[in-house]
Amino acid sequence: MLDINFYMKVDEILKRLDAKEIQDKEQLFDELEKIRSAEPIVYNIETTNRCNMRCKMCPRTTMMTRKIEDIDRETFIKVVDQIRPHNIDEWKEWKAYCETKYGIKEDDEPSENHFFLYIISKVIQLHGYGDPLLDKNMHEYVRILHDRGFYSYFSCNPANINLELTYKMLDVGLDYIKYSIESVDDAIHKTIRGEQSNFSESYKKIQKVLDYKHKNNLHTTIVITMLDLNRANQQEDYKKLMAAFEEMDVYIYLKSEDCQWYRKDFHGTKSIHWSEICKHPWMTMTIKSNGEAAMCMEDYNNEIILGDVHRQSLKEIWDSGEYRQLRRDHIDVKRGIKCNEQCDMKVIGELM
Repeated sequence: MLDINFYMKVDEILKRLDAKEIQDKEQLFDELEKIRSAEPIVYNIETTNRCNMRCKMCPRTTMMTRKIEDIDRETFIKVVDQIRPHNIDEWKEWKAYCETKYGIKEDDEPSENHFFLYIISKVIQLHGYGDPLLDKNMHEYVRILHDRGFYSYFSCNPANINLELTYKMLDVGLDYIKYSIESVDDAIHKTIRGEQSNFSESYKKIQKVLDYKHKNNLHTTIVITMLDLNRANQQEDYKKLMAAFEEMDVYIYLKSEDCQWYRKDFHGTKSIHWSEICKHPWMTMTIKSNGEAAMCMEDYNNEIILGDVHRQSLKEIWDSGEYRQLRRDHIDVKRGIKCNEQCDMKVIGELM
């Protein structure tokens, strides 16, 4: 989830910063602290960092060296029991904000910004640098979230679909599942995501998932995305993907590429999230598969660790000296940290 209250309030600070009403970094730090939530809000829980793909656009493929681990059930429950979903009034205010600022309504057509504003903002994201379909306990985590009133979502590689386990996830209340498809041509797909990927078999499995959903009158939204990798024939391939899923019950869009720094191929973005300043140090917390709290989900090697949920409460981590230092580093535009060298998003200190 996003701290939608912080997200809305920070606009006023940015306006004052632009008008030179905020004069120095200490004042900026204090103003951001005033609107930071007293209680932590979790953006995502990486239930596993296992993955059998070799995606060329993912730093996991060549740079991740941390131990392969799955989160355990007790740790997952411990995290979820310390947070709460957005309430009706908060969501109502957020929808009005999105319509006014971005001109995007909840009932608009699918797009990457609609997805970010109306889905990412409310879900607990269950993926990080791994494929949740390789976690045999995923249906149990979905059930736990559903029982506690949270929306659940994760992104995955459809080549890994296990129909029996997928049906269980739909049965216990999975809200959104996103299948990443890079081409309708299997050979091209493999050049992008590795030999374990494909389109042909994935397409058949997705059709079966949709059939199961409709047969059992289930509410899960099936999301299909293709990454805009700035490659030859990208738009043509996306049109073929759209045609393949035409008139099917799917939410489909072309997604801007994350981590463009990794391939040294920055070709711009249409994403609100990646175009604006990074709000994560004040807005959200990420829990990794080993129970560590990291700066955000993009920290593929867990290099900026802010706490450990096995030893600390989320509140203790959120108010810790480590978190405070991360926030100051964003304001100071500290050199040498991953936020400045291995991320496409700007930190707020760059606006001063």
